[in-house]
Amino acid sequence: MGQKRVLILCGDYMEDLEVMVPFQALQAFGVAVDAVCPGKEAGDFCRTAIHELPLGLQTYFESRGHNFTLNANFDEIEVSKYDGLVIQGGRSSEYLAVNASVVDLVRKFSESKKPIAAVCHGQLLLAAAGSAKGRKCTAYCAVRPALIAAGAHWVEPETLAACVADGNLITAASYEGHPEYIRFFVKALGGNITGSDKKILFLCGDYMEDYEVTVPFQSLQALGCHVDAVCPKKKAGDTCVTAVHDFEGDQTYSEKPGHNFTLTADFEGLDSSSYDALVIPGGRSPEYLALDEKVVAVVRHFMDAKKPVASICHGQQILAASGVLQGKKCTAYPAVKLNVVLSGATWLEPDPIYRCFTDGNLVTGAAWPGHPEFISQLMALLGVRVSF
Repeated sequence: MGQKRVLILCGDYMEDLEVMVPFQALQAFGVAVDAVCPGKEAGDFCRTAIHELPLGLQTYFESRGHNFTLNANFDEIEVSKYDGLVIQGGRSSEYLAVNASVVDLVRKFSESKKPIAAVCHGQLLLAAAGSAKGRKCTAYCAVRPALIAAGAHWVEPETLAACVADGNLITAASYEGHPEYIRFFVKALGGNITGSDKKILFLCGDYMEDYEVTVPFQSLQALGCHVDAVCPKKKAGDTCVTAVHDFEGDQTYSEKPGHNFTLTADFEGLDSSSYDALVIPGGRSPEYLALDEKVVAVVRHFMDAKKPVASICHGQQILAASGVLQGKKCTAYPAVKLNVVLSGATWLEPDPIYRCFTDGNLVTGAAWPGHPEFISQLMALLGVRVSF
């Protein structure tokens, strides 16, 4: 059977995580993914939005996210060449839902009975195309009136992680539901996940890169792995602030505030021996985490035990400080080359920037554009497989 191919409908001010997590997770699982936007071409980018719902506010607030690069042309799409459709949320859904070409495309996928996944406000497109009529659907709560008016059987989301599958239609309330949402979609595509009985630890800190923690974290959860995130001096339920690092034509990356990331376990009392693998996100947090002897001890445990360790971007600053790179071959964000070389490792040039490398139990990547390779190489070390 040939490679599965999926289409993602995009637009300016779509929610940042709601497009990038499924885009990169599905690629890591071996699915070809095309991202298109009406009025734009491959190589153009869409601006994204970060939506947060903090305590005390009656609705979410918005800030600027990453720029998302499209890889296909909307005007050249042939539904027959795709096995499924993903519709992201955010404010783009409001204007895409009144675009006749977009609505017609959604209707064709629906009539073909191919899997369709829509999240948050993306269900507005289902309502506009008549694809929600008679179907069980959830969504961000503000979309309820439109779905009910379109004849859907509304399922109230008890939490923002709510997800509903009704035949070929998968809907979720927000990006918090990504793990189940993506898992349902993979299953609808005919995918079978094996070897996912693994327990994985993430080392987190304030101003880690937003994508570099959330994309692998939710991708591994979607596979069915048990994933914990810890941070020194913080507990389960606490949050870490994240940073959006983007490449916008300057001599180095730009930074904007990212989503708040919720930790799932306590750092104090951590039993590293109970985990099968370690993931170290990049961003600015590695600069100070590398100075924490308890963090260093955790890294040394995994490397000494030859358990899989995956580190990306500036995360290799922690590896270098832990003294575990001697004789290893690895890459990192180019600005971290000095740390890597001084630690005794052989530098592997990340050209292009999405290149990732495996050396024994160690997977390293240069930046978040490499997530599909980064995650798939970690999956290989863990023995986790998605087959279609």
